[in-house]
Amino acid sequence: MQKFAALAVALACSRGIFAQEPAPIRPKAGKVQIFKEADLKPGMHGFAWTVLAGAEPEPIPVEIVGVLKNQWGPKQDIILAKLGGKAIRTNVAGGMSGSPVYIDGKLLGAVALRFSVFSPDAICGITPIELMLEVNDFDESRPVDARTPDKAVARESVPVSAGMLSQVVSAGAAGSFSSNVMIPIETPLTFAGFNENVLREFGPFFQQMGLTVAAGGASSTMTDAKPAPGWQHSLQPGDAVSGVLVSGDMSVSGMCTVTYNDGKHVLACGHSFFNLGPVDMPMAKADVLMTLASAFQPNKFGNATDIVGALHQDRHSAIMGELGATAGMVPVNVKVRSFGDKGAVRSEKNLHFSVFVQQKWTPYLMMLTLFNSISGLNDFAEETTYRMSGKVEMDGQPGFSISTMLASNEAPAPAPIQLAGWWGDKFNRLFLNSVHVPKLKSVDATIDILPERRLAIIENAWIPSSEVDAGSEVPVKVFLRPYRGERLERDFMLKIPAGFSKGDHRILLSDADTLNRMQTVAGMADRFMDIPQTISLINQERSNNKLYISLVEPRPTVFYEDKTLPSLPASVVNVMQTGRTASRRLISSAESAIEQGSIPFDLMIDDSYSLRVTVK
Repeated sequence: MQKFAALAVALACSRGIFAQEPAPIRPKAGKVQIFKEADLKPGMHGFAWTVLAGAEPEPIPVEIVGVLKNQWGPKQDIILAKLGGKAIRTNVAGGMSGSPVYIDGKLLGAVALRFSVFSPDAICGITPIELMLEVNDFDESRPVDARTPDKAVARESVPVSAGMLSQVVSAGAAGSFSSNVMIPIETPLTFAGFNENVLREFGPFFQQMGLTVAAGGASSTMTDAKPAPGWQHSLQPGDAVSGVLVSGDMSVSGMCTVTYNDGKHVLACGHSFFNLGPVDMPMAKADVLMTLASAFQPNKFGNATDIVGALHQDRHSAIMGELGATAGMVPVNVKVRSFGDKGAVRSEKNLHFSVFVQQKWTPYLMMLTLFNSISGLNDFAEETTYRMSGKVEMDGQPGFSISTMLASNEAPAPAPIQLAGWWGDKFNRLFLNSVHVPKLKSVDATIDILPERRLAIIENAWIPSSEVDAGSEVPVKVFLRPYRGERLERDFMLKIPAGFSKGDHRILLSDADTLNRMQTVAGMADRFMDIPQTISLINQERSNNKLYISLVEPRPTVFYEDKTLPSLPASVVNVMQTGRTASRRLISSAESAIEQGSIPFDLMIDDSYSLRVTVK
């Protein structure tokens, strides 16, 4: 019993250290004195300010443990500290990143790191304010290791032995190399208006970037990127701040805490959001609903509210925003319609939201929001077909229109994921352009949800004779087999061009993918294709709810940028190849498929079929 009593006295004394501190005065925006790292001594006490619930920050007692030399990088120290007060219960929670720490009224730095899970003590790492202030010295430089969706796993290609590679992969899958390594506090990425299965599908991508997916909401005031009235007095030190990725009927925002506000510029987080370097992202105030206490993953839950400025820097040691600034976003309108068995529109849902503009993130967010638009609906069923059309308006350039149809199939990914990937790829091709940055004006899409699997395979075709004359019309009969339906038959007349060369040829009856494939490869192979050529290629893509009729002859086709040059003599191809660099290659095919027409269907057409003919 004496041992237990002694332990209780020791615990009471340790908690009393924090309790003896006088009540601090809440920090305000403006210049502040800096507590130098060189003046630190173990055992010093101070306070961190952070919002645990609501909008008002609270003081959290802090005891300095010591300085971890070079912990944050070469000549970049981290201050090790222990939190008291309410943090004894909550531990170091997601969203506390950036909480300013003061000693004797002087700003020491920001709570930014923690030990991995299940630590019984609220031990944190503090990023010194001197290191955070360095982000103001940067302008247009961009880190090569920016954490973005396409780089979350893969990095720059380097020769690695198979054995070493397997060790790295297994270590990454297992998590941290050691449970005693300090890591940046996870940034809660708050989703509102998103279905649970969407977060389940896309959550791993965000987790690989050090972000924690959290439930939340968004205020109705966050309708556009213009700063709300009263922005001049917002985001005081200790307040919650959000970077906005999506706003409107669905929203995505990352939350941390304001460290310093000089009246115009704001420093926050104490570590990076995505390490994008220079950025232009809407910056908003945030309310905290609650702070979940957990030994495994303590986290703040909250809502982004009024937009009050724009984030301009996303760096290793901090993010920096400017109050009153405006970051442009892309307005997106998505209409989702469901149909009954007789083809009548049963319900219609119109969604309006805006998307953050950034070359890596915009395509990913377009894919995420489209998938969410068609997920979690009562109209969903396994045997479903999605018919989609859309239009993208560009600022100062011609836009493009798209049309596709996708039915449930035997692919590993469900049809909504396939459709979202197809949609995101269009924006990926625009934003990965290495010549110019695209300027999107607006995006509109309509998705029809049809209550059955509308898929047909080209089964067979027939012509009266395999010998034809140039300039004549040939009757063609084609047969399609719908999924679990009666065979379809279509008749049409095919015009053989008057100047078509004599010899053996093919009549190709195909889906869209068969004709699109080589053009897509050519576009990907040209690293210097400008935006107008990319848009031209997208506009040339065929829709997969049509049956395409082409004449194929054994002469090469050359694909260059957005141009298709069919039936070229081999000598011409050789001349065109001369002097081409590896970055501006010509893609060629041994045959030329000259499109003669198409037959529309309200079905997704798959596969191809050829008829051999001889032109006399």
